[in-house]
Amino acid sequence: MTSTSGPGPDPAPKPKRRTFTAEYKARIVAEYDAAPAGEKGAILRRERLYSSHVIEWRAARDAGALAQLTDHRTSPGRPRKHPAEAENARLRRENERLRAEVDQKNAALEVLGKTHALLQSLSKSAD
Repeated sequence: MTSTSGPGPDPAPKPKRRTFTAEYKARIVAEYDAAPAGEKGAILRRERLYSSHVIEWRAARDAGALAQLTDHRTSPGRPRKHPAEAENARLRRENERLRAEVDQKNAALEVLGKTHALLQSLSKSAD
């Protein structure tokens, strides 16, 4: 029996999260509400949905917020940051962290230098 140094390549690619448009959500909720009791499960199976989807979408519709039916995580209304902007922000944060670290070390060196000078003066006066 041989042992490998690590797990092999993942045979299945990572699944993509499904997104639903506001129109789709409204249509499914209306179809679900209009269906007789025995047909509701068939709609969910056909669309590969859970009843929690319909409950959430119905609550948003009943609250009168069609805008809440849009997925704000993936909707086109939310502008995506350009990778260069994200990298610039990361570098700015790192720069600020490093500046603070340098300031702290400079202050420590200043105290050390003053302590050294004090000890030298005490040493000379003791002689």
